[in-house]
Amino acid sequence: MKLAVAHFFSTFIRSEKNRMKEILSKPLFETGSFKLTPEMLLASTIVIGGTIILLIFIRFLLLRKADMSVSEKGRRNSFYLLIKYFLWVIAISFCIEIFGFKVTLLIAGSAALLVGLGFGLQNIFNDFISGLFLLFERTIKVGDVMEVGGIVGRVVNISLRTSVLHSRDGFDIIVPNHKFITDNVINWSHQSFTCRFTIDVGVAYQSDVDKVTEILLSCAREHPKVTKSDIHKPSVRLYDFGNSALEFQLLFWTEEIFRMENVKSELRYSIIRKFRSEGIVIPFPQRDVHFKGEDKK
Repeated sequence: MKLAVAHFFSTFIRSEKNRMKEILSKPLFETGSFKLTPEMLLASTIVIGGTIILLIFIRFLLLRKADMSVSEKGRRNSFYLLIKYFLWVIAISFCIEIFGFKVTLLIAGSAALLVGLGFGLQNIFNDFISGLFLLFERTIKVGDVMEVGGIVGRVVNISLRTSVLHSRDGFDIIVPNHKFITDNVINWSHQSFTCRFTIDVGVAYQSDVDKVTEILLSCAREHPKVTKSDIHKPSVRLYDFGNSALEFQLLFWTEEIFRMENVKSELRYSIIRKFRSEGIVIPFPQRDVHFKGEDKK
């Protein structure tokens, strides 16, 4: 009895398997030597779905720490992008093979076409190569504060062809990657997220220079966004003897790179209030004109 039941189930499974194989191999679309079957669609769906699930898992492993620094998050995001592009190239190659096209023959047969496209799309290829350099060298990372073409923005995304900067005014700037390689750009946070800035101010020549120095330093020390460490403490320079004023520079360090103009503005407000309370004058440009009278005969 047991042998009969086992034989029945094995025969049933074998017949269902053959039936399923026949259904999957039945052409849905046919033209020339190409046949599109459910088996091809199922296999390509599994490859694409598996790639998406694998990328989600890799992203979770790389970015799961909530307390990581902005620079570390940028490095891990760049590494994830490299893995992402590599896996998608492999997945697309598998899908092409599944549909019956040989990748090597496809590349060899389209070599002449690729050369022609290369001349027409050289700027786009330049952006792609530049994007690979950015992702490998990591000179620019997500979270960095950049100045490109006189506009300051924070890097929010780096892809193979373009990068996105979020400006201080709240809009996004899409920058082709080759600009980061060929143009002169400023990365305010490349080595450190603390940078030095200056505020220029002129005072009347009769002012007490020691008092001016003390007021400028006190304004910097009292501001909550100005760094007060021994390495990055504020300082003052007597920069130059101007035509109508003694020109001072207040040098200070801050981590508020993205909103540094706000810090500068707040410091200027504080400086002018203290100057007025201490009677220190900020002169405006003046020019004395002397008229020479005609000689009397």
